[in-house]
Amino acid sequence: MVKHNISNSGGKSCFIDSGESEHNMNRSLIIIYNLLLMFGINPLKSICFMKGLPYYLRDLSTLKSQKASAVRDFPFGKPYPCLEDRFGESGPANGHYFHQDLLVARRIHLNNPVTHVDVGSSLEGFVAHVASFRPIEVFDIRPLSVSIPNIRFIQADLMTPVCDNLLDYCDSLSCLHALEHFGLGRYGDPVNYDGYVLGLINFHRILKKGGKIYISVPIGPQRIEFNAHRVFSVGYLLECFEGKYHIDHFSFVDDQWELHENTPITHSDVKHDYGCVYGCGIFEMTKL
Repeated sequence: MVKHNISNSGGKSCFIDSGESEHNMNRSLIIIYNLLLMFGINPLKSICFMKGLPYYLRDLSTLKSQKASAVRDFPFGKPYPCLEDRFGESGPANGHYFHQDLLVARRIHLNNPVTHVDVGSSLEGFVAHVASFRPIEVFDIRPLSVSIPNIRFIQADLMTPVCDNLLDYCDSLSCLHALEHFGLGRYGDPVNYDGYVLGLINFHRILKKGGKIYISVPIGPQRIEFNAHRVFSVGYLLECFEGKYHIDHFSFVDDQWELHENTPITHSDVKHDYGCVYGCGIFEMTKL
C-alpha cells in the first residue's frame, strides 16, 4: 500500500521552504507512481528485476553445475524467476491489515462473544483468523462462491435498512477497513455520499445493547480519494460514536505502518489525527 501525503498553502504567493518543497515532490512522485500502476507498470518490480537478474543467472549456473553429482535427477521445467524475495524480510509484519486483523481477532478471542458478525472485512485475513478458533457470520455486498468451515456467509448491502430479524441480532460486530468504501461504487455498491452513515446506523441496529463493536478506518485529514476510500478525521469519528458507544480501547497504525495499541484519547492528539496523513484508527467499543 502506498502512503499518501497532502500539502496545502494559502495566499496568492508564498515562499516554499525545503521541507515543503520535498513534501510536494513526494506527493508528485506518489501520483506518478499510482498512474503507472493503473496502466500495469510497476516501477518497483522493474527495479527489483534489474537488481535481482544477475543473482538469478549466477545461481542458475551454479545449480546446473551441481546436477551431475545430485542424489536424484530433477529435470528443469519452465523458468519461474522470483527476483524480489532475496531483498525483503521473512514477510511483511506491519501495515494496516496486518496489525488490525491480529489485534481484533485477539480481542474477540479474549471477549468470547456468543454471536460474532463481520461486515466486509478481509476474508483471507481477519475473517480467516477468527474462523480458525470460532464460528463467524459474514455480511458482504459481493458474493462468496465457496463454503468455508466456521464461516456463515450472507450477501447483503448494509446501506439499506436491515430486516427486523437482524435487530439486536448479535453481541459482537466488526467492520475492519471496509466502512470507508460504503457508497463509493468501488465494489458494485450504489453511489451514496453518506453511505458510511447508513452503515453506522445499521451496525447500531444489529448490535445488542452492551455488545462489542470493532471498527477500523483510515484516519488523517478528512477527504475522499475516489473511488478508493474515504479518510476520516479522528474528531469526526468521535462525533459519530458519541452517545451510542463507550470507547473501550483505541489503537492506531501510523504512517510508518507501526501499531500503537490502547492509546489514550487526548484533545491534542485528536486535533492532529495522531500525526497521521493516512493511518488506521482501530476502535473497540461497547454499545450504550
